[in-house]
Amino acid sequence: MMHDIGTKAMEVYEYLLNGRDVRIRDYPLMHGPGTMSTILLAYIIFVLYAGPRFMASRKPFELKGSMIFYNFSLVALSIFIVYEFLMSGWVTSYNWRCDPVDLSDSPEALRMVRVAWLFLFSKYIELMDTVFFVLRKKRGQITFLHIFHHSFMPWTWWWGVSYAPGGMGSFHAMVNSVVHIIMYFYYGLSAAGPRFQKYLWWKKYMTAIQLVQFVLVSLHATQYYFMDSCGYQVPLFLHLIWIYGTFFFILFSNFWYQAYTKGKRLPKQAEKEKEMQNGTAGGPTPVANGKHHENGSAHHENGSTLNGKVKKA
Repeated sequence: MMHDIGTKAMEVYEYLLNGRDVRIRDYPLMHGPGTMSTILLAYIIFVLYAGPRFMASRKPFELKGSMIFYNFSLVALSIFIVYEFLMSGWVTSYNWRCDPVDLSDSPEALRMVRVAWLFLFSKYIELMDTVFFVLRKKRGQITFLHIFHHSFMPWTWWWGVSYAPGGMGSFHAMVNSVVHIIMYFYYGLSAAGPRFQKYLWWKKYMTAIQLVQFVLVSLHATQYYFMDSCGYQVPLFLHLIWIYGTFFFILFSNFWYQAYTKGKRLPKQAEKEKEMQNGTAGGPTPVANGKHHENGSAHHENGSTLNGKVKKA
């Protein structure tokens, strides 16, 4: 009985691997899900167990220079990814409605394969967000949703790239990269220290940018349900993208309400004004808490800012 179950499972596994796009199988980390899964498992073990034990008797590392370099490097990488997505289809041959994956070996199709893989690789780089938290002993910023997003996103995108590197399913990756340009630029300035705080007045609008992102992603995927026919090869991915966009739109809308309507996470100046109105201006002055929300899932980013939390998608 168990032997038959094992045999059947291996047959399904081989079937899934054989269905992958042959053009991407030889890319790094794409030979099979084993390497990818091992990296993500090691990430979870380090974040939840090995890292905290290593830091238990040590002082937090001072990583200001590393964090500035890291954040602005991701800004540059995200700019390049957006450019490549645009030039490999989105402003050259796609109609922004039903865009199947180009399975040919044309230069443009192969360029799309490369940038789809590069977007996946950037998700592995972003695991450093959490590593910085551990080394700086920002334990409270390592939430379940933060870890879930950082581990689940690369895992799902590995399968997405394996079967459909391009087409209308890549729209959300391109939009996400646009948002990351803005987000990591903010975090780079934030990590640079207090002298740059005056340039971060637009923190509140980052949440609005993220809300727009989720609306665009969901609307683009919704088109599929109103088409008489569409040749996109893996409709399952569109269903998952629609669920992703809708879920995080709800999550971010709640954050916006809690942060800026109810005023629980107002910027420092707004809190001072509120204190003055309540006659409590003589109370203690708020201090920097260095916390950010990240990636639409109530996790935190690696920069630091004054009395505010910012989500990142």
